[in-house]
Amino acid sequence: MINEHLPALIIGIPLLAAFATPLISKINDKLRNIFVIGILGATLCLVISLAFNVFNNGIFVYVMGAKSPGLTLPSGYKMPVRIILEVDGMSIFMAIITSIVSLLGAIYSWAFMHKETGKDKYYTLLLILAAGMFGMEFTGDMFNFFVFLEITSIAACGLVGFRINRGESSEAAFKTMVMYTLGALFVLFAIGILYGEYDALNIATLASRIRYTMLDKIALGLLVTGLAMKAGAVPMHMWVPDAYAEAPAPITMILVANSQASLYGLFRVCFTLYGLTISTYTLGWIIIILGVLSMFIGVTMALIQKKIKRLMAYHAISQTGYMLLGVGVGLAVLSDANALNTYGLKAMEGGIFHIMNHAMYKGLLFLTAGAVIYATGKRNLNELGGLAHKMKFTAIFFIIGAAAIAGLPPFNGFASKLIIYESVYKFNPMLSVIAMLVSILTLASFVKVFQSAFLGPEIIEVKKEPKSMIFAMLCLSVIIIAFGLFPDIVVDKIVAPAANALVNSMQYIAAILGGA
Repeated sequence: MINEHLPALIIGIPLLAAFATPLISKINDKLRNIFVIGILGATLCLVISLAFNVFNNGIFVYVMGAKSPGLTLPSGYKMPVRIILEVDGMSIFMAIITSIVSLLGAIYSWAFMHKETGKDKYYTLLLILAAGMFGMEFTGDMFNFFVFLEITSIAACGLVGFRINRGESSEAAFKTMVMYTLGALFVLFAIGILYGEYDALNIATLASRIRYTMLDKIALGLLVTGLAMKAGAVPMHMWVPDAYAEAPAPITMILVANSQASLYGLFRVCFTLYGLTISTYTLGWIIIILGVLSMFIGVTMALIQKKIKRLMAYHAISQTGYMLLGVGVGLAVLSDANALNTYGLKAMEGGIFHIMNHAMYKGLLFLTAGAVIYATGKRNLNELGGLAHKMKFTAIFFIIGAAAIAGLPPFNGFASKLIIYESVYKFNPMLSVIAMLVSILTLASFVKVFQSAFLGPEIIEVKKEPKSMIFAMLCLSVIIIAFGLFPDIVVDKIVAPAANALVNSMQYIAAILGGA
């Protein structure tokens, strides 16, 4: 019985739990923390169960309040008129990331947020943010995608500005709110255009009807701009350094996954909604250019930063570029079967694999930065030094995360970047060279951070990291190493199905329309 309702439960359980959290918080803080962690742990189990279902049986279609997606006309054509959740390989891939990151963020928060006030609101917003991301990843309807996009935006802005005693946090939240609102307006205008033209909101129905008129091109431009803005791609990245730097460390980790949910939306639009009708070569190059700009500008801006989390925020922008580059190459050759099978699909696998790898190692790096701030009260690298003497675990975890983001073996970043280098080189050698240069600069940047913060004599009083924070960082480190040692298993089992789900958009459409 439960298996039949997994997509709805994965969204609904954390959403309902968010409303219960303030009530439980009035009883006992410890009980509230256990409740939130338990809810997110149960959600992770449901996601894993749904993943087995999708990877073994194909696309999972769930209709709210009915068993059929909609009306079947006398001609046999199906017209979806209900709220539909459609989970394919790409959707469940993103949900796995969201569930892992949300759970570990809640565990890390137990000690990290212990001295903060308003924790009932904090955990409520965390659960709402998780539910919103699941909704973005599962919905088969463009308007519901917008609704969930707005839910994540509201929760994220509240969490970015959670520390109201810091003026910088309020400023970051306001800037994030402005950019999120602007991006959401672009998405809403695009949905309005498509609905006015085709009298439909269901993604599969729209994909089967789009004729790529001038209005469709305008809608595509609005969607790409709005979703790239929320994903933090250059040149729409100006909110990222402030938001990531000022949000509490576990929230910053979850914000990375939130940005990736918007990236998922961008890929869904390009491949599924428009992939049957547009010139994918042109759109693919637009995505590639966004990726190259994000890689290069992100890493060069990171080199000059002095605040540890702000430096890592610029690296998050840079790493987003690798995802855009890999998937952009696949999109550019989507209509060329030979090129797609030779290197295009492999480039997409590299970019999609990098989404998960980035969530793990960037999440770990933000948690190590949070541990440093928790133990010292300092954010500026010039005020830190010798932390490895007292923070041995954090120093080791930082090395693992830094090696992974720089693409060093045997960590997961090396595996996905190597796939991107090899496949993109066959498309355009210069793009591959730029990607490798960015990795070298990334390594140089994190060597500087390690030398400044962890090496040398002790110059500041340091507190010990709590066990819950160490546990969360340890879990991410284990995943990073495991994915680096056994990348073939990960690619074959979960990455390849995600890439194939984007490429074979007709399967997504046929699951709703029955091949119409």
